Amino acid sequence: MSNARKLARVAFSVAALMAAAALPAQAKVLAKVNGVEITDDDLKIALDDLGPGIPHQLEGKARDSYVLDFLIDEQLVVQKAQADKLAETPDFAKKLAYLRDKALMETLLGNVAKQAATDAAIKATYDEAAKAQKPETEYHAHHILVPTEDEAKKALARLKGGEDFAKVAGEVSKDPGSKGGDLGWFTKDRMVPEFGDAAAKLKPGELSEPVKSQFGWHIIKLDETRPKTFPPLDQIKDQVSRYVVQKAQSELVMKLREGAKIERTDQPADAKAPAAGAAPAAAPAPKK
Repeated sequence: MSNARKLARVAFSVAALMAAAALPAQAKVLAKVNGVEITDDDLKIALDDLGPGIPHQLEGKARDSYVLDFLIDEQLVVQKAQADKLAETPDFAKKLAYLRDKALMETLLGNVAKQAATDAAIKATYDEAAKAQKPETEYHAHHILVPTEDEAKKALARLKGGEDFAKVAGEVSKDPGSKGGDLGWFTKDRMVPEFGDAAAKLKPGELSEPVKSQFGWHIIKLDETRPKTFPPLDQIKDQVSRYVVQKAQSELVMKLREGAKIERTDQPADAKAPAAGAAPAAAPAPKK
């Protein structure tokens, strides 16, 4: 074989491979319902759509099988609806138009989410929030809650007499949410004002006098204090990402509102339309 023919054959083979690579991958058929194919692309779309509606205990193949069964049942119902000519009704046309608009909105907001939630944007938002946090003290305390001042004084007398706080709290406290009276760590603003103010005045190890609040009478023991620290990024990255996404989506919607002519007939002409809030919660934060 001449060199020219060899080169031509090699060039043809390379061209064929490049052409094959350029073609989109063919969807894999997972099931057929009366001849109608359900593919892995259909499964992927359904997984994204059903999301939280899928039982949490299902994972991997079991999750895929559950959704495939849903698609099979859906196709059976669809074929019956088509046989009944429901697709030709005015109500269906209106609903289809609504769902088309909703899908377009979700697609656009989803694209905005993917573009907005970059690692750089998330880090910058986190740094800004951490920098803006004001110095604050956290308190770790125990308490005893009783209905009357007299009961509070009796509990305080037992504590001053040397009895264990957790023991007394377990016997007399009416707060079921704090085991042994332990409230864990909290900031002053998380408590009712009377309780927060009293706790902030104590030194570690001190007991308060009876403190009245809307819940009853408290005896507070302050265990320790510490400066409140901002949580590390890896603990709240999902929360920060959601904020970044919602902010970007909201800004887009407000910008579109500003550039649009919107006429509402459900209210007087001089009434102010509600301000554009957060973007519709149709597009979740992009999956990592």
